[in-house]
Amino acid sequence: MRSMASKRCPNPTSFYLSARRGGAALAAIGALGIGCSPGPIKEKPVREVIVAQVEKRDVPRHSDWIGTVDGFNNATIRPQVSGYLLKINYDQGTLVQTGAPLFEIDPREFKAELDSAKGQLGEAQAKLKKTKTYVTRYRPLAEQGAISQQELDDAIQNMLASEASVVSARAQVEQAQLNLQWTKIDSPIQGIAGISKAQIGDLVGPNSDLATVSQLDPIKVNFPIGENAYMDVVRQYGGQSGKRRLASIGPILQLFLSDGSAWPDRGTPYVVGRNVNASTGTILIEGHFPNPKNVLRPGQFARVRVDTGTIKGALLVPQKAVDDVQGKFLVSLVSEDNVIEVRPVEVGETFGENWVVKKGLKEGDTVVIQGIQKVKNGMKVKPKTQAKNSTKPSKSAGRRPEQGSSRADFRVPASPLATDRRPS
Repeated sequence: MRSMASKRCPNPTSFYLSARRGGAALAAIGALGIGCSPGPIKEKPVREVIVAQVEKRDVPRHSDWIGTVDGFNNATIRPQVSGYLLKINYDQGTLVQTGAPLFEIDPREFKAELDSAKGQLGEAQAKLKKTKTYVTRYRPLAEQGAISQQELDDAIQNMLASEASVVSARAQVEQAQLNLQWTKIDSPIQGIAGISKAQIGDLVGPNSDLATVSQLDPIKVNFPIGENAYMDVVRQYGGQSGKRRLASIGPILQLFLSDGSAWPDRGTPYVVGRNVNASTGTILIEGHFPNPKNVLRPGQFARVRVDTGTIKGALLVPQKAVDDVQGKFLVSLVSEDNVIEVRPVEVGETFGENWVVKKGLKEGDTVVIQGIQKVKNGMKVKPKTQAKNSTKPSKSAGRRPEQGSSRADFRVPASPLATDRRPS
């Protein structure tokens, strides 16, 4: 016989069909149902989440601004005379010295003009010599009364006119000499000479841009900052914008390129714009950065960073614990009973891999840092602490964290401590 423990409940459907045939079957259903019971109900497993605690500490802060790299000096090369381009005498895109030959215009026309001017000068000088002879001859004759005073006066006037003609002819010779010299175009500064915009045989003139030579060491970075940020920087470093006193602050600027790499040498704020732009509320700053190998080029994207103080008692939470939902920042807080509470927070700047939380959390709170998309308000969870990563966070607070690397790829720590003002 089968044991009672192994007895299975009958199929209620079969008894229902029998019930339509007679009431006795209904009674049997009730009798059989007394001994039936459902199996054990399995409890839903508690979801395991990785958590971290909110830390409180002082962190340095910084501000980032977007700027553009520009040459320290940019000389646009234009010819001063018109003519056909005869030669290009430099390696395009390379470093040239001051006075290095760049272009040459066909000089034959200007050499002919110089020869003509020299001939006119010779004629004027010969005429002057003749008129001086008349004056020398007429002067004693006029004293003796052999000629009239009028004749002497006419001779003197002719001599003066000849002297003026000589001066004019000499100026024409000098101008012709300049024009001939200007057919050879030299670099006015030392720098990188750009690609030529003209080709040999082109007719060029004073309105033609032939090339640009840019002095790149040091190099300029122009970036606009808000007037409030400008005042923060001035107050932080005690600098003043007048008489280049801001430059005396020293190398406080850091430069990050478009690929995120950090320039190894710090720069100095050198020039402050005259006014705040009324439409944008920004003031233009010019920073100077060392560029010994001419790697930085005009027009490059640049992100400039400067330390602006210290945040006292900042609350830090890992960035991966913060969920951005339509502009609202949310964290999943784990209570003492391991129950999830989704709470809105107000975040400020970043510090390494952490957010600085302004409102919504307190020191010691436990937040979910892994699995926040799979939890919801009121859910029971099983918190687990993640093993600490050996990678240290960047020691600066800002809007975008940066990773440090070696000098070979132009990377430095994202921002050094505010007390460290030495170039990296």
